[in-house]
Amino acid sequence: MSRPFLTGAVFGAALLGAAFLLNPSADRHRDKIKAALAERSQLNAVLGVGTLVAFASNYHSLGVASYTTAGDQTLSFGVLGMVFVLD
Repeated sequence: MSRPFLTGAVFGAALLGAAFLLNPSADRHRDKIKAALAERSQLNAVLGVGTLVAFASNYHSLGVASYTTAGDQTLSFGVLGMVFVLD
């Protein structure tokens, strides 16, 4: 085996391990959804719409990444400890 291949394999294994360890939890997704909806509208923040939507969401883990859905709509996805809320 050549040295660049071995270096790449070690880096890939470390990245995969980090993705497994840092996969965002359901609570992290729900907190991010609440915050994102509160930022979009003062009325959403006052009425607690973010809390209701976050409660109704379903968490799905893929091992190295995760996402939440409500009905047929994907609300958020997360990887390496970061959560992104979709519009």
